[in-house]
This record gives sequence, C-alpha cells and structure tokens, in this order.
Amino acid sequence: MSDSTNLLGAFLRARRELVTPEQAGIPDVGVRRVPGLRREEVAMLAGISADYYLRLERGRDRRPSVQVLESIARVLRLDDDHWAHLLSLVADGSKRRRRKPRKEVPPPGILKLVGSLAQPAFLEDRYFDIVASNRLARALSPRYAPGGNQMRDLFLDPAEQALHPEWQNVTECFVANLRQAVGTDIDDPRFIELTGELSLASPRFRQLWGRHEVRGQTGAPVQLNHPQVGELTLNRERLAVGGTEGLMLIVFHADAGSEHADKLALLASLDQDATERDPLVDIVHD
Repeated sequence: MSDSTNLLGAFLRARRELVTPEQAGIPDVGVRRVPGLRREEVAMLAGISADYYLRLERGRDRRPSVQVLESIARVLRLDDDHWAHLLSLVADGSKRRRRKPRKEVPPPGILKLVGSLAQPAFLEDRYFDIVASNRLARALSPRYAPGGNQMRDLFLDPAEQALHPEWQNVTECFVANLRQAVGTDIDDPRFIELTGELSLASPRFRQLWGRHEVRGQTGAPVQLNHPQVGELTLNRERLAVGGTEGLMLIVFHADAGSEHADKLALLASLDQDATERDPLVDIVHD
C-alpha cells in the first residue's frame, strides 16, 4: 500500500523516525537501519503488541482505539497539532467531506480593508497562493503580487530566499502549515500540482515534506532583509476571513516608535514616489 493511500502509516513512520532512543528513555543498542525508534520499540513503549503496531503502519488496521492512539502519541511526542492531525487520519473516510477545488472569491469588504491599510497586507488561500495584496505588500516583496505562490517562491526563487535571513525556520513553518491546511485532501488537484512541482525541484522541500510535521501558523515577529531599507523586524499577523474556506488576511506591522517602524514608513514613501499609478489593492484576475 502506497503512502498516498496509507496516510496513517506514512505519518506514524515519519514521526517515529524523528524520536531518538535517548528521548524515549531507552538504550540505543544495535545497528539502526533508519534513524529514530524501531517499530517494536514504539510498540513496547506504547504497551501494545509489535504485530498490532506493524498492522497500523502497513494500513491493515485503520480503526485503532483512542486509548491506543494516545499511547502512541505519547511515545512519538506529538503536540496538540500533530494529535489533531493523527485523529483526522483515522476518521471514518465516508464521513469526510471532500473539498471541491474552487477559486476563493474574497468578499468586497475585505478587499476594501486590504486597500485601506497603511501596513503591508495581502490575502492568501490554503495553498499559500496570493489572492489579493495592497501596494505596500508588493513593495515589501514583489512576489506578494496576486497570482504568486509563497511556497514556490520560498523554495525556488533566490530573491525571496535572500529576503528571509531565517529561511530555514521559515520553510519549516510553511511546510508544516501546508500539511495542516490540506489535511486528508491529498487528491486535491491544486495540492498535487504544488507538492509535485516542489518535490521534484527542491531537495529542502522533499526533506521537510517527508517529516510529516503539522503546525498551525500564529502571529509572530519575522526578520526580513529588504534590498532598499535593510534589516526589518515586523510582526506578522494571520487572520481568518469569515465566510470563506481557508482565506487568510496577512498583515505586517512594526512596533510603534521603533527603527523598524521608521524603515517601513520610508519604504512606503519610496513606493509611493515610484508607483503612483499602481492600484492600492490588486487581485487575481481570471
């Protein structure tokens, strides 16, 4: 059974390979063909038979009890995001609502808000496609123009990589969030297209994707190295847009009175001088 159909097995295998014997509190003996814990070690620590755990990884049993899952989650050191993902993988497939791929249309009010903000702001969907952006967002990075994709730019565009001095951490976060956003919708055409392209073109993406990290994005400071104004530390907020499936409003803002606020104001001034005819807000056009 392939990983594309045995989601539970692929997840368990990837996660156990990330837990060392030392972390699990057991001696590291013998030659290990793969990093992390062996199947029988996970079974022993979880209090289940090695044969039953093997059946779980091979997709022969897809309805383990919550108690078994809790024991395995403890051994694999799963946090809340990974626990929720694990539960979604063993849910009754007949009860899952398959998403119909469709282009999200941002509400008119949100577009007005994006255009009125004095901070860099844009709308993204669950694949990190840019749906709409304001002028200052495009000044912060021209890759924030509608029609672009942040995942593709982060992994394949040297200019976008140079913008992020903490590129390693940023890519980790984005891949883990893509896992969470897509969930079990692995037959989604847009998802298949994006992950297929990045898996072929980026060794870094292949490495991160294979770890099955799952994590939601929250507001946090980000560091940027802008070609015009230099080093910037901005707060990045990510807010769900009501009435849509997966659209998020992203807003960057600097701490009031900081040198970074001054640099952001300078960037806005430079951009206004250079792009008077650029629309305040731009969206993806059919």
